[in-house]
Amino acid sequence: MGVTEDDAIAETVLETYHALPTKYKPVKATEDYFHWVPLSGIVAVRGKGMKCLPINQVTRANGSVLHDWHAEIVALRAFNHLLLHECLDLAASPTNRSHIVRRREQHEMSEASGLQPFSIRDDLRLHMYSSEAPCGDASMELLMETQADPTPWPVADLRPRLGWVPGLLRGRESFSELGIVRRKPARADSPQTLSKSCSDKLALKQCTSILSSHTSLLVNPANAYLESLILPKSQYFACACDRSFGPQGRMKHMAGQKWSGGYSFRPFRVKTTTHEFAYSRRSKPASSKELRTSNVAAVCNPRLRESLVVGRLQGRQKLDPRGASAICSKWMWMTVLQVLAALGTPNLLQEVSGSSHVQAWKQCVLLVDRQRVKADARAKALQGWIRNEGDNFEVNLE
Repeated sequence: MGVTEDDAIAETVLETYHALPTKYKPVKATEDYFHWVPLSGIVAVRGKGMKCLPINQVTRANGSVLHDWHAEIVALRAFNHLLLHECLDLAASPTNRSHIVRRREQHEMSEASGLQPFSIRDDLRLHMYSSEAPCGDASMELLMETQADPTPWPVADLRPRLGWVPGLLRGRESFSELGIVRRKPARADSPQTLSKSCSDKLALKQCTSILSSHTSLLVNPANAYLESLILPKSQYFACACDRSFGPQGRMKHMAGQKWSGGYSFRPFRVKTTTHEFAYSRRSKPASSKELRTSNVAAVCNPRLRESLVVGRLQGRQKLDPRGASAICSKWMWMTVLQVLAALGTPNLLQEVSGSSHVQAWKQCVLLVDRQRVKADARAKALQGWIRNEGDNFEVNLE
């Protein structure tokens, strides 16, 4: 029997990761510890990590620290970084070509279909591989399996004690509550964040596409939806994935939905592979006594290779501007300005928003279609989604 497409995609991500130098990987297993970490990749883009930024540090980040460096989010950011730099090349010269992005023809651009000058190539399909089930709703059954007693807790007794509020439930709290928005991190003793679970973020990406707000200004979303999410068989519960992502689950009110600007509800298929990641929790050798999570997050795409710790370049102090990753918000917005300058409209964002601050740019008329999509999805399918705000900063090319 030949290799399936799903296995081939998983192999590509795994082989690319294993080819990275040692500094991008967890420390070698010892008798005492085996350090594990999740891995995610999109097409030729790879990402690895598992942390997020506490609420009380978001306002201090100044766009230079990643709010969320779970593996899936690192992979999405790395993919958007690649797209922005492909756009920059195309904008710099009409003779430049890209295997991923193309210029849109004038007849393709309209208010209904979107005015972005670029598009992902029509012949490209996007897939994501993840070595672990996404945290949050898609992994609740896996969490129940690990409990000594998987009997659902009586919700009526728990809610008053937990101060239960939709959107404020941590990933591991009240695991019998299904189909709801959850926050990272799952552990009760970790600092508070408003970062939503990877299940919630991926569910929303079925509406907004996998483009970030930065990239959505330049690249049309129509070709930017995931076709599949590939998980190891050990991490797949059909009922959990159908509930979390499927058109018959919590996203049912989005089924068939289309918006202006090239947006639509495009549910991905969740598929499985027999391949396991060498640094997954399930790969712990019998000789190691304890599992520990690695604090190293690797970022890799054809234009970038970085090693991050706590959302910063490895070796740099917290909040040191020299430690800013190339996939942090500030550098991504800087690249957007560089593309606009190459297109001959360097002050476009300031002119349409009346500001040089990114929060104003995110709310400007150029992103109104994307904002409408997010608002609809949060109101109809992902109720209780509380926005993670506070990281407002200035960006300019001077």
